[in-house]
Amino acid sequence: MTWRGTRALVGATHPGPALAVTVLAALLALPAGLGPGTAALVVAAVLTGQLTIGWSNDLVDAGRDRAVGRTDKPLATGELSERLVRGWCAAALVATLVLSLAVGLPAGPVHLLVVAGGWAYNLGLKATWLSWLPYAVAFGALPAFVWLAGPLDPPLWGVAAGALLGVGAHLVNVLPDLADDAATGVRGLPHRLGPRWLPVAAVVVLVAASLVIALGAPGLPGWALGVGAALVAGLALVAVVRPGRDAFRAAVGIALVDVLLLVVAG
Repeated sequence: MTWRGTRALVGATHPGPALAVTVLAALLALPAGLGPGTAALVVAAVLTGQLTIGWSNDLVDAGRDRAVGRTDKPLATGELSERLVRGWCAAALVATLVLSLAVGLPAGPVHLLVVAGGWAYNLGLKATWLSWLPYAVAFGALPAFVWLAGPLDPPLWGVAAGALLGVGAHLVNVLPDLADDAATGVRGLPHRLGPRWLPVAAVVVLVAASLVIALGAPGLPGWALGVGAALVAGLALVAVVRPGRDAFRAAVGIALVDVLLLVVAG
């Protein structure tokens, strides 16, 4: 495969979200008390699982992406063949099954629930009012997977915060694509909220995640709580008084603060 083809194949994985989720799993492995070998298995399983979610998303949406003229989608532009992406997606799915089960029980099946959530979204739930549910399940199950792979029980506050963070990430992620989605008949929860209320809803959910971490995490240092609270409050204010693109950026900022708090609190 040429360098250009490899680059296009990587681009079809949704590399930003895939890398972000994988890095989050790696960071959560630190407070979960995982040994190096187990941590490597966990990170590898999460990475391959995210690859399958990204590739399957572009495979399912290829026709829709062509209809709206998405030039950033290699399958829509013809830069990649669907057969090639299906092959890589199938290989990554097999690797995900093997790696997840290699982590052990009950952690392995919990990670398969994370991946199943992503696939359920791709295969139809994204166009319904339940579009938020796969994100809540997947992001709530992710910290549970990491902790179950080690000697510690997963904290309930971490699962709850992960679920809220997932819903907030879903709302934020859809905002730039509202017009394209509307043109092709996709009407998930964010589309029903509309561009006016969507950033507000995202901020409310992400602030709720911040509160769950702040109130539930016994090991959160005072300095982290203070800095996190100040950042979240400031970004929430920006989202309220400056709708549109600034509200979107503020919601993304709150999501990043939540992730850092989740890792520090672990």
